[in-house]
Amino acid sequence: MLKIAIIGTGNISHNHIQGYLQFADRCQVVALVDIYPEKAEEKKRHYGLADAKVYASHQDILNDASIDVFDVCTPPYVHAEISIDALNAGKHVLCEKPMAASLQECDAMIRAAQESGKTLSIIAQNRFTDAFWRLKQVLDSGEAGKVCHAQVDSFWWRGHSYYDLWWRGTWEKEAGGCTLNHAVHHIDAIQWMLGFPSEVVSMITNAAHDNAEVEDLSAAIFKYDSGALTQLTASVVHHGEDQKIVIQGEKARVSAPWDKFASISAPNGFPVEERDTARENRLDDIYRSVPKLTHTLHTGQIDNFLTALETHSAPLIDGVQGKRSLELIAGIYKSAITRSVVSLPIAPSDPFYQTGGLVSLAPHFYEKSASVENFANEDAIPLGKDMDIGA
Repeated sequence: MLKIAIIGTGNISHNHIQGYLQFADRCQVVALVDIYPEKAEEKKRHYGLADAKVYASHQDILNDASIDVFDVCTPPYVHAEISIDALNAGKHVLCEKPMAASLQECDAMIRAAQESGKTLSIIAQNRFTDAFWRLKQVLDSGEAGKVCHAQVDSFWWRGHSYYDLWWRGTWEKEAGGCTLNHAVHHIDAIQWMLGFPSEVVSMITNAAHDNAEVEDLSAAIFKYDSGALTQLTASVVHHGEDQKIVIQGEKARVSAPWDKFASISAPNGFPVEERDTARENRLDDIYRSVPKLTHTLHTGQIDNFLTALETHSAPLIDGVQGKRSLELIAGIYKSAITRSVVSLPIAPSDPFYQTGGLVSLAPHFYEKSASVENFANEDAIPLGKDMDIGA
């Protein structure tokens, strides 16, 4: 029975606690930690965690040998500190996205995991959705052909007051805007499916939130050694949150939400009205042959993490995988701020790799104008649209 400590009990902790409660025969939440202990007490009451103790600092439980796992749900600027402390103390760590505030911190976390021999896993819950799981299997089959282009719409909407929370909307504490804190899900998914690009060019702006330093809209283009391109839009200004990934292969287009289209060429190269229905049927068969996941989103990743600990195997998203999405995001910020095409990966000597580098170079679109300690009646964070269509 693995003993879990939840570090940070804001509204994302709902998703984690609910996930652990699905596996009551495998784990138990025994500690709730928050700099606002009343928030931890509220979660304890809400979920009936009678045996869980409440603490004001993660330092208070580092030496508690009965605790196996630190589940880090704090604001991003302390992810690295808490995770490294926990790993050095012999705890396994499951850390919310983004992994850290810099690539330098990511590498320090990876190093701490390697030296301690403990497991580090980073939340990327969209890998645990039927839509993305099945789309990856379709791409891996090769039936759509070589990938030429991907369109990633990481569209979210947040009201003006979203950035009033004390730690949001600042480069120092949130470590970025929608590119880092929202599109990270889709950025992880596309690099999982297509691999790591070699270059990125981008622009960022703040179009609708004049109470935040950070961007609320960005557009980026990734280029791969194969010649393929990915266009990525990250946003918290899109009403309806119509999220999608559309991938154009040489032989067919596939997407999440699920759809497929395979053209047939006329002798002159133009598409004929008839479609390649045989290929479309094969693509559909591959998609539908992939069994639905037993557990999805955070619960699916928690199941994967617990299984890794129980079987002494690697989780699907370890520290190295977690760093990859942050590296792409660092590239987006560097390109937008320096107005240049950025080569990947980013070198350790680069200011955009180093802790504090982005904070010192990033534009302040606006100055933060409000600081609310906590919002009342916090619920679990909405995690985006269900992009799976079909059985």
